[in-house]
Amino acid sequence: MKTREIRERFLKFFEERDHLILPSFSLIPQDDPTLLLIGAGMAPLKPYFTGEKKPPYPRVATCQKCVRTPDIERVGKTSRHATFFEMLGNFSFGDYFKKESIDWAWELVTQVYMLPEEKLYVSVYEHDDEAYDIWQEEVGLPEKKIYRLGKEDNFWEIGQGPCGPCSEIYYDLGFEYGCGRPDCQVGCDCDRFVEVWNLVFTQFNRDAQGEYHPLENKNIDTGAGLERMAMALQNVPSFYDIDIVKPILDHFIDLTGVKYGEEEEKDVSLRILTEHLRSITFMVVDGVLPSNEGRGYVLRRIIRRAVRHGKLLGLEEPFLHQAVPLVVEIMHDVYPELKEREEYTVKVVQLEEERFQETLEQGLNILSSHLSTLEKEGTRALPGEVAFKLYDTFGFPLDLTREIVEEKGMDLDEEGFEEHLQVQRERARAAQEQQEDLSLKVDFEELKNYSTRFIGYDRTEGEGRVLALIKDGSLEETASPGEEVNIILNATPFYGESGGQVGDRGVVEKEDSLAEIKDVSHGPYQLILHKGKVERGEIRVGDQVKARVEEDKRSNTCRNHTATHLLHKALKEVLGEHVNQAGSLVSPERLRFDFTHFAPLEREDIKRIENIVNRKIWDNIPVEVEETTLQEAVDRGAMALFEGKYDEGVRIVQIGDYSLELCGGTHTRFTGEIGLFKIVSESGIGTGLRRIEAFTGPGAFYYLNEKEENLKRIARKLKTEEDKVISRLESFLNSYRELEKENQRMQQKLASSEVYSLLEEVVEVEGVKVLASQVESSDMEGLRSMVDHLRNKLNSGVVVLGSAVDSKVLLVAMVTKDLTEKGLHAGKIVGEVAKVAGGGGGGRPDMAQAGAKDVKKLPEAIDKALEIVKKQLT
Repeated sequence: MKTREIRERFLKFFEERDHLILPSFSLIPQDDPTLLLIGAGMAPLKPYFTGEKKPPYPRVATCQKCVRTPDIERVGKTSRHATFFEMLGNFSFGDYFKKESIDWAWELVTQVYMLPEEKLYVSVYEHDDEAYDIWQEEVGLPEKKIYRLGKEDNFWEIGQGPCGPCSEIYYDLGFEYGCGRPDCQVGCDCDRFVEVWNLVFTQFNRDAQGEYHPLENKNIDTGAGLERMAMALQNVPSFYDIDIVKPILDHFIDLTGVKYGEEEEKDVSLRILTEHLRSITFMVVDGVLPSNEGRGYVLRRIIRRAVRHGKLLGLEEPFLHQAVPLVVEIMHDVYPELKEREEYTVKVVQLEEERFQETLEQGLNILSSHLSTLEKEGTRALPGEVAFKLYDTFGFPLDLTREIVEEKGMDLDEEGFEEHLQVQRERARAAQEQQEDLSLKVDFEELKNYSTRFIGYDRTEGEGRVLALIKDGSLEETASPGEEVNIILNATPFYGESGGQVGDRGVVEKEDSLAEIKDVSHGPYQLILHKGKVERGEIRVGDQVKARVEEDKRSNTCRNHTATHLLHKALKEVLGEHVNQAGSLVSPERLRFDFTHFAPLEREDIKRIENIVNRKIWDNIPVEVEETTLQEAVDRGAMALFEGKYDEGVRIVQIGDYSLELCGGTHTRFTGEIGLFKIVSESGIGTGLRRIEAFTGPGAFYYLNEKEENLKRIARKLKTEEDKVISRLESFLNSYRELEKENQRMQQKLASSEVYSLLEEVVEVEGVKVLASQVESSDMEGLRSMVDHLRNKLNSGVVVLGSAVDSKVLLVAMVTKDLTEKGLHAGKIVGEVAKVAGGGGGGRPDMAQAGAKDVKKLPEAIDKALEIVKKQLT
């Protein structure tokens, strides 16, 4: 059965059972700060489960695009792990519950998909007797087909939000695809038993503190991995053999000339390219752009991991972008947005490839050199300083360096990496502090009885008296030619920087004395500070002076400020009322407008916004200013910005019946004075934040005139047509979305039976619980996950686990916090243990890892752990 038919039959099945069929949501979460990317079918529906919003119908079914990366290091190494997948799901919001969801799931897999019952097994949460009874008594499954598993396997949660016990349906691929252990069964981490459907009985809501609260209405959230279902229905052994994935694998086999199935290392690389290409394509199409923050960094990691594995297969030139059309061809009938944004996606991927290709070779050579040196010296841990250099200079994501290091059987000093990263951040902060105006480090207490009256709303010249002069951080009586000074007047037409509008420029003069004013800012006690340099004569405290603003610059600033009000309103019209101003910069040269919005603007949207603003300009609407009370302004619908604090007396700026905002800035008298409005860039600057930069008036005119040749040159350099330069330039902008905190990673599935059996091996050393054991684990991540689970069970103790993987030894040590305070140190313990097997490593006092070469000495090394712990204690 083709994947498309599997998808269609699922949705039709539930449509016939009174479910509303919804299209897939974007991979970018909307209004959910707990998620980086949509990783489950229910994620976009969370507000319906929690009761925040009313669902469009009590029953819903979807096929949802998903991206998950906690298992990224296992992608390519197993037959089933993937970062991108489609999740088939049926959902009930306070309507049906366990009985119906179990009955329908069994009916669909056995009577519609016709999967043989003898190959199907189920699991339930160990304490969920209700689900167990439904499977046994109503569905009729024998007891040997039903497995009770623990919370790590059968309790579903992903970050904050709805969660609850679950029941899973497994398909048995056959003994030959398993681990070969006689006790291999449902719950084993090998490839034999493939989970094809997870039925989540949503009964709780998990808050930010990890507490569980009963939901008012019980809900159903099921997820059937489309690709895994296809493995069962197409009777193929792996994800890479299904009809929508195999053509991509075949493409990379042809491209590299590698014979698949002959060398496992090369097979892994081919599978990584195949799987990652799907994630990359869908993420870019949905608006994610490569960056060093949040979901943009997730995309960058995936692209750069794929590029590196391409290089391992001999692909020296950019190649991923050339395969994007293949994903589009396979999937666009279901997701038409792929076709619509194909060209854009190809360009974004190509650009990121090219940027990484520039530094990849050099970075790999440096890393290889360090690893060779460490191996000769018998040191098994790559210093954090090296990992940071690769990250900072060569663009290597930390997990890419970790993967390469672990392939060599070595460890990575991640704590040292974090220390260097923190030093860099502190250095950046210090540089920012150095840019602050040290001349203002003065005690303003002496000036608390003074204030400056602003008289510049309707004029650019005025007279005032010099109240104070500040030079080099102290109050002075005079300022002479060549001296930098801050001048404080009792009245001024100079606008001080505030509300995003920059300070005016101009001169303060009297008779034969003149100071050029470069910037104006607000100080305490309603004082306005004019920062400048005395060009001739002397300026003295008490002088009566003329203050004259540079009129052209003020006029241009006014144009840009009034244009931001028009822009704000136009954005609401085009994008929706959720748009609000989140910041701005209004200068004589340009305007920058930050606003709330969840996705990049389409080209057509930008054109519409420009047209609306320009029409309002050409209508020459009066710009009226009025002072009133805050309450009256709010009652009239004036927009208050930045969630700022306002005095009771406020100023509102009204542009006809189009715009009404609280604003203390300077504006044109009529919109026609703006002349022309032109958006020059649109980009993401953070979570749910976008930025528009634009020119008005003379700036827009000069921009359009003078940039024409530059546009042609840029187009040639970017290898694109002139009318497509804007979308290409967007990918260069350094202001991408700052995203919400990383969504806590999914708990790694652990084999609970093995964890519980390990607890029986705990012994006491000097009154301290110690567990040292050799275990089965496919990688370091699996060991760490097992240690985390054991720590929760032990409460207090020491754990040392070792595993032999691909002819190398992996070791992890953990010490609970109460024991680190008594002197036990995980880094020192694991380092000593690793030496026994010819390796080394280290890390934090509470958690550390190491690697070694001599697999035969692993049992001896594990046995040594008890002696090492005892030595540390005594």
